[in-house]
Amino acid sequence: MDIGFIGTVLVIGFIGSFLSGMLGIGGAIVNYPILLYIPPLMGFDGFTAHEVSGIVAIQVFVATLGGVWSYRKGGYINKPLFLVMGSSILVGSLIGGYFSQSIPENSISIIYGLLALSAGIIMFVPKKESNQELFDFNKWLAAILAFFVGLTSGVVGAGGSFILIPMMLVVLKVPMRITIATSLAITFVSSAGGVIGKVTTGQVSLLPALLMIAVSVVASPLGVKISKNINSKVLQWALTFLILVTTVKIWADILL
Repeated sequence: MDIGFIGTVLVIGFIGSFLSGMLGIGGAIVNYPILLYIPPLMGFDGFTAHEVSGIVAIQVFVATLGGVWSYRKGGYINKPLFLVMGSSILVGSLIGGYFSQSIPENSISIIYGLLALSAGIIMFVPKKESNQELFDFNKWLAAILAFFVGLTSGVVGAGGSFILIPMMLVVLKVPMRITIATSLAITFVSSAGGVIGKVTTGQVSLLPALLMIAVSVVASPLGVKISKNINSKVLQWALTFLILVTTVKIWADILL
């Protein structure tokens, strides 16, 4: 692995982890397609879909941990919501991560594309900003949604936040600031299940994963710091744009 390739992986990891902290996502929605497509375009040996999903699983785990640590004293992480969705998404991600080894690579990309498409559609559903102090949520619905997200995201090595956030905002009507912080905590739990499944089935490429860990420790807290000074509506539209761009790219490659 030469210096140019190492630098490419570090830049990719920084971008994903920075956006993780700023938007409350795990970073997989950015890093999965970039890791899959950019190295070959730059003349390097590419990763397989299984290798990318394993590397991304590690990156998401570390980036969300850094984000949660930065949010720990702000009061934005809703503990009841975290406990309900975190426990459910962990079970789903363990199952998805373990059985992902038997799923063909093309199917992994299609599953990822379907998740991104669903998230993009949900983000355009009209929604009102909920009261940060008084909001409540349906616990059974939250658990079911989290299990589904964990199951599918465990397959692709993602924490699932890019579909989890739209569901929290639109279906459960969670305020934006609480959604960003709590989704990081839930995604951290989800990614733990995915990492266990990927590592135990030999799908993690060690050196790229270590590079992702190193850069995530710096980039994710930096994203959180900047996020706290940005209007919640701006963050919401930034997330919507990011999801749409990624969705178009993934499906263009799948279909064409």
